[in-house]
Amino acid sequence: MTARKLKKKPNLSLPVARAFLRYLKPPSLRHLPIWHQALVWGARIFAIKVGFFGSFILLFIFLNPPGNIYMTQENWRLGGISQTWAPFDTIAPVMARAIVAAEDANYCLHWGFDMKAIRQALAKGGMRGASTVSQQVVKNVLLWPDRSWLRKAFEATLTPAIELFWSKRRILELYMNIAEFDTGVFGVEAASQHYFGISAGRLSALQAARLAAVLPNPKERNAAKPTNFLRKRTAQIIQGAETINQDGRAACFQN
Repeated sequence: MTARKLKKKPNLSLPVARAFLRYLKPPSLRHLPIWHQALVWGARIFAIKVGFFGSFILLFIFLNPPGNIYMTQENWRLGGISQTWAPFDTIAPVMARAIVAAEDANYCLHWGFDMKAIRQALAKGGMRGASTVSQQVVKNVLLWPDRSWLRKAFEATLTPAIELFWSKRRILELYMNIAEFDTGVFGVEAASQHYFGISAGRLSALQAARLAAVLPNPKERNAAKPTNFLRKRTAQIIQGAETINQDGRAACFQN
């Protein structure tokens, strides 16, 4: 009895790889310099990644993100983190005003980039303090926590997109639920419980300003044990929150 000859299974990985390479480098570009081809490859890959993140932008119009890369890292490092999602309407209105007063006073006046703040920061020799709430939400919700030029490029590309598809109220809601207020404490609900033993809906103007004042250095500042600097910063935020409430700069996220 002769042995039955097995039919060799075709290897599809090579044709698929070749097809992908043809997509990245179309025939019309094959005779261009290698640096030009690399530029095209980079542009195409960048476009694919922007499309990938774009799908999450559409998804998070209605659904709340489960977390982010940094929260996952801290969860592994600390053995657990604290976060309780709080819908916008369950958070004391003064908390939203305090965040905007502290982090982005012109939040309702720009489309994701505060050009005046950027010009002022550049005049001082850097970009510190020019990042808007929208830019921080892109970084915290969609991207990864580093200062690379690649991450900055994605941030600059995706910030106008979230301004287009998300309301100002939704962007601020995401910010208040993702921001870190102490080591392993994320979101204003967990922070309110952690520092004051109350829900975010019961925050006073002073307590809200204290929480906003720990940003952007929550690991070095304590809202329950304020230093002289933190007290001064809190007073500035209280005044700023009241100012934007009176002059209409809080209109885009208040009822």
